Amino acid sequence: MEAARLHEYTDEMETALEIDEIDRPSADGPMDVVIEVEGAGWCQTDNHVIEGMWTDYVDQELPMTLGHENAGTVVDVGDEVRTVEAGDSVICHPVTTCGVCRPCRLGEDMYCENLTFPGLTTDGGFAEYLLTSERSVIPLEDLDPVEIAPHADAGITAYHAAKKATDDLVPGDACLVVGIGGLGHIGLQVLDATSAADLIAVDVKREALDLAEECGADHTIDSSEEDVASVVDDLTDGDGATQVLDFVGRDETTALGPDVVAQGGDHHVIGYGGHVHEPSQTLVNGEMSFRGTLVGTYPELQELVSLVDGGYVDLHTSKYALDEINEVATKLEHGEIEGRAVITP
Repeated sequence: MEAARLHEYTDEMETALEIDEIDRPSADGPMDVVIEVEGAGWCQTDNHVIEGMWTDYVDQELPMTLGHENAGTVVDVGDEVRTVEAGDSVICHPVTTCGVCRPCRLGEDMYCENLTFPGLTTDGGFAEYLLTSERSVIPLEDLDPVEIAPHADAGITAYHAAKKATDDLVPGDACLVVGIGGLGHIGLQVLDATSAADLIAVDVKREALDLAEECGADHTIDSSEEDVASVVDDLTDGDGATQVLDFVGRDETTALGPDVVAQGGDHHVIGYGGHVHEPSQTLVNGEMSFRGTLVGTYPELQELVSLVDGGYVDLHTSKYALDEINEVATKLEHGEIEGRAVITP
């Protein structure tokens, strides 16, 4: 089968991946599931993997097939698989888990002590076929695997952050959403569907702010022309935003926290690549928190699929063939993709 593989870390996205001919995976283990990949979302994390940013956090053996936002059709299952069969359309939770360690028993999939992460630690879905497990697949029924594929990471990550924020939002509160890109436009829709907070969207591009309005934003701020802290202060009568969802995660956006977060509020860091540089007294005085977001749980992906099925969340996608993979990497690196790009092997 054909697969887009990383052979060496590089900053040159134009030549980042090579299309190789490799063996098709088989369902040799009792809980294995092999899917024919119909859609695999491209994520900013894929660019970071190419750059070698993840080598400090996980073991990676190159060459490796990237792609961790995967959906498709089941073609083969292990002897003990009972919940899906050949012909079923599924979306894959981005990690495969053991099910028996303490984090798994608690439902914290991303903390699994024996986790593998297709596209990050093992071969992923930028290929014709993908090996996953029964614990990772969710049947889609009438939903299109190509359209829903990016929800496997972008969607669930945005949902996980929005769900945490919604737990601490009440009517009349303000929630600031920074970065209305591939994740941010999903997070906005989830917040609009699950909370009664006033939603304020921040971006530097007019197209992104127009998209934010379509996704439920009550107010928009062009941070290239306006002072975000001043506008938030005016919109909230000086109280600030109870919750901030930062889908950018650069130094300039994490630095917004102390200036825009209401006392006792949270700044959720979802995008990454920057740093948090704040005096400890800033956190003490405002009793604010910076909170990280690491994808989400299997039940949360089920919940998100239900929102999509109910028409509450609409994913903006553009589709590319497998041999266009480096074009996608380059476009994303230059901020030229609105919504999510989906590879269709």
